[in-house]
Amino acid sequence: MLDILRRIVEDVSLAANLDEALGITVGRVRATLSVDVCSVYLFETASGEYVLRATEGLNAAAVGRVRLRPTEGLVGLVAERQEPVLVQDAANHVRYRYFPETGEERYRSFLGVPLIHYRQVLGVLVAQQRDDRQFNADESAFLVTVAAQLAGAIHHVAVTGGMATLLAGNADDLGYIEGARASDGVAIGTVASAATLADLGAVPDRTVTDVEAELERLRRAIAAVQDDLRASGARLAGVVSDSELALFDVYVMLLDGDTLPADMAGRVSAGQWAPAAIRDTVAAHVRLFQGMSDPYLRARADDIRELGRRIVMRLHADGPVGPREYPERCVLVGDEVSITDIANVPRRQLVGIVSGRSSAFSHVAVLARAMGLPAVVDVGELPLARLDGHTVVVDGYRGRVFFEPKPAVLEEFRRIARADERLGAELRALKDLPAETPDGARVTLHVNTGLLSDITPSLESGAEGVGLYRTEFPFMIRESFPGEEDQFHIYREVLAAFAPRPVTMRTLDIGGDKPLPYFNVVEANPFLGWRGIRVTLDHPEIFLTQLRAMLRANEDLGNLRVLLPMVSNVAEVDDALALIERARHELAEEGHVAPRPPIGVMIEVPAAVYQASQLARRVDFLSIGSNDLTQYLLAVDRTNARVARIYDSLHPAVLNAIDETLRAAREAGKPVSVCGDVAGEPAGTVLLLGMGFRHLSMTAAYLGRAKRVIRTISRARARAVLEQALTMEDAGSVHRLVRGELEAAGLAELLRGR
Repeated sequence: MLDILRRIVEDVSLAANLDEALGITVGRVRATLSVDVCSVYLFETASGEYVLRATEGLNAAAVGRVRLRPTEGLVGLVAERQEPVLVQDAANHVRYRYFPETGEERYRSFLGVPLIHYRQVLGVLVAQQRDDRQFNADESAFLVTVAAQLAGAIHHVAVTGGMATLLAGNADDLGYIEGARASDGVAIGTVASAATLADLGAVPDRTVTDVEAELERLRRAIAAVQDDLRASGARLAGVVSDSELALFDVYVMLLDGDTLPADMAGRVSAGQWAPAAIRDTVAAHVRLFQGMSDPYLRARADDIRELGRRIVMRLHADGPVGPREYPERCVLVGDEVSITDIANVPRRQLVGIVSGRSSAFSHVAVLARAMGLPAVVDVGELPLARLDGHTVVVDGYRGRVFFEPKPAVLEEFRRIARADERLGAELRALKDLPAETPDGARVTLHVNTGLLSDITPSLESGAEGVGLYRTEFPFMIRESFPGEEDQFHIYREVLAAFAPRPVTMRTLDIGGDKPLPYFNVVEANPFLGWRGIRVTLDHPEIFLTQLRAMLRANEDLGNLRVLLPMVSNVAEVDDALALIERARHELAEEGHVAPRPPIGVMIEVPAAVYQASQLARRVDFLSIGSNDLTQYLLAVDRTNARVARIYDSLHPAVLNAIDETLRAAREAGKPVSVCGDVAGEPAGTVLLLGMGFRHLSMTAAYLGRAKRVIRTISRARARAVLEQALTMEDAGSVHRLVRGELEAAGLAELLRGR
């Protein structure tokens, strides 16, 4: 059964469109369970009805015609209960609804299971039998398992299959795909795929003018891959068994034969560039092998994919494609957009981001907000190969992406963009004014940053310093650890740009959703693993190099502050302080003046909240990292789209933890700030103001909004709102409370999309 299930899911995922996917589903399930009928009913949002979309056993003419409201029929009962429904005498059940066009009155036994994706009932999978069949537990469990596995696959096929309609501009409705909001705003631009050429499924379509030259490139690449395979086999001779060595011979033979190379060459001759010709050839052969019943032959599909990947990599390595050119208004679209992908696009050209798998709280989403780029994530898999060059609108307010939007839709988003620009101009006019409440409470606003390109926007935002400089970004876009001199020049440029304003540099914080390509760590649970201060204390050679570069960069400037991330016990702080002193003494011996800068600890795990007093006694300041603190308090991997909806920094537990940390810092006589998304969100700003925070740090794009909130709502009023919020039991109630306060204060325009 497991093998059958795997094959069904694979074949459905490879289907060209939704109808094909549903046809595969009903045919395979009917055959596996030996039932008379298998059908799929899908929910249609426009009509609010469940529609018969595919069947094996009922009258085919009924497909698309049979419709049931959610309260009707046994199908509606399955969807309503969201659990399997087994009925032996269907026609006599109180919820039975008869449709003469189906011919289903002959079938007495009914087993229906819901198709559920992220809590949403997509439809119902039904098996029916003519006689009084008592479906056994194994059969029912199989159908439930099929439905659970297929729901995601059907959702994916529905999205990607509908993309052809969207790209052609033929959608009957507004024509968009839905994801999760990651960064507010509206971006109108042209798609550029973020995928590498080695990702075969994402190789974009391009045509060639010089077919002969492209054919020659393809021949050279194939020959080079054959040479690589022969050399690899020779190196492993005597190390692995003859049967394992034979795999290399099989690969070489496949590329020597007439089938694969000829198919690729034929596509190039028809005008495709070589990578796309390889992509389509591989896809065709993979489908052929996966349709075979023999497990050994089906496994050869992986060999075909590997060969295709190798050839494309060789084409790419030869460098004939030239440097990547990006659209003037570039929207970067990928299955999982990386920080390197973002860094590759000239900053003035990048206007938006769409990511298939990232969550709204991933590091890439944080970077998008930091750069003021509208972003939508968790849209699912996209046909990246078909998207390059298409017009796209990124609606960061509602988490929607419009491909080839209709003229009326495009004009509406241009109107929103103009309104955003007017609001932005109003907020920029506040940049030289103090962040001070009507009743005289002064708040210092700093920016979070991590890229040198952010320096000018940060300075122009009116920031009074840098509350968080993410030093890991330069590490993530390199192919090896940057040396002391490289780091020195980066840190010096940042410190000098903001001097005499303070710059808080967080020591290297890698791990979790911030891996280094050259320092790969595989862990079952990376967010609870080797990351932050744990890595740098285990590798003092990396830590000391970074500390030396920071301290040298601070010479004659004196505006450096050092922040230690992911601290969970006082011993880590003691060890880090000892290494900082060691770096200072080393530099002093070399003739550098390296005074001890203020040292701080990030409060971002629950253990640090409850040891805030002890930590504060050891350092000069505390900084609450609200993003990670929320993640760890709520046990939510914020990069996991399945649970990201639970992540909410206004959860009462998070608010109480922040408030408790503030009180502990005050008792120790040490300053404390909040750096994280909650500081720049209007609702979060109100509540932090009510707690009494005097130092907030956020992305430059959010600083103007925070300043307007502070200059509008009094400290006393914010305190009253906070006292109410701390009595509430859920984040939704907190959001409604603060939203009402902001609207009453005339700040509704800051809440677009919230």
